[in-house]
Amino acid sequence: MAPRANWKGVLKIAEVICPVSLYTAASTSERIVFHTFNRATGNRVERQYIDSETEKPVDREDQVKGYEVSEGNYVELTPDEVSAAVPESDKTLSVSAFIGCGEIDDVYFDKPYYLAPSDRVAEEAYAIIRDGLREKKVAAVARALLFHRVRTLLIRPHEDGLIATTLNFDYEVRAAEDAFREVPDLKIKDEMLELAEHIIDTKMGKFDITKFDDRYEAVLAELVKAKIEGKKIPRRKEPKEEKVIDLMAALRESAGIKPSKGKSSPASQSGSHRKAG
Repeated sequence: MAPRANWKGVLKIAEVICPVSLYTAASTSERIVFHTFNRATGNRVERQYIDSETEKPVDREDQVKGYEVSEGNYVELTPDEVSAAVPESDKTLSVSAFIGCGEIDDVYFDKPYYLAPSDRVAEEAYAIIRDGLREKKVAAVARALLFHRVRTLLIRPHEDGLIATTLNFDYEVRAAEDAFREVPDLKIKDEMLELAEHIIDTKMGKFDITKFDDRYEAVLAELVKAKIEGKKIPRRKEPKEEKVIDLMAALRESAGIKPSKGKSSPASQSGSHRKAG
């Protein structure tokens, strides 16, 4: 069964127009979902909105949305007012520029979508756009009204098609300096750096997402199966306590270098660190 398109419109580059469809590339629909139910009756429970002051339930028709301008003071916005303020979609994914594929920091990447031709008539224009981007090693930056918001998308060749990734706005991405402000500017000794590079070299490989399983989902599936079959639930093993050793010794051990007897590590003078597990 063919997937259902999330959005249909046209991809427009200058005067070239290509009817396209957006399909969700990443979904959580296959994850195990837990429901909340009443233990006494076995019935599902429903959420109910309660007035924060009176603690009485509020009927759906009395629930409105608004913006808090000061503590406890709101400006009410009706659905019609919000809809009127949002630009009307012309179903156009309009390309404004082309950039090198590596020019955008992936911290701005939001959600990926597959972008495919909507019909047979669009296939030739689609192939021209895809192959042109691939040959020039560039991505297209486009704008469109998607799901009630004007979004910026990065469009790149992906296998036999195109992938369109919505981008976070600048105000949505926190400054890296805020997270790294307390990171000290340390000068790493030559031997330490060489050992680190050696460890990286010995573990170089190719990325294969199929090699990484969702252990949490697998454990939940095993737990649900055991409960259904009335089997004993296995107890989680407690992790082993990590040993505290000096960093140089940890690097040498990771690189497969046996410690010399009677010699202390130069790093031991700078304090001990926790070994990576």
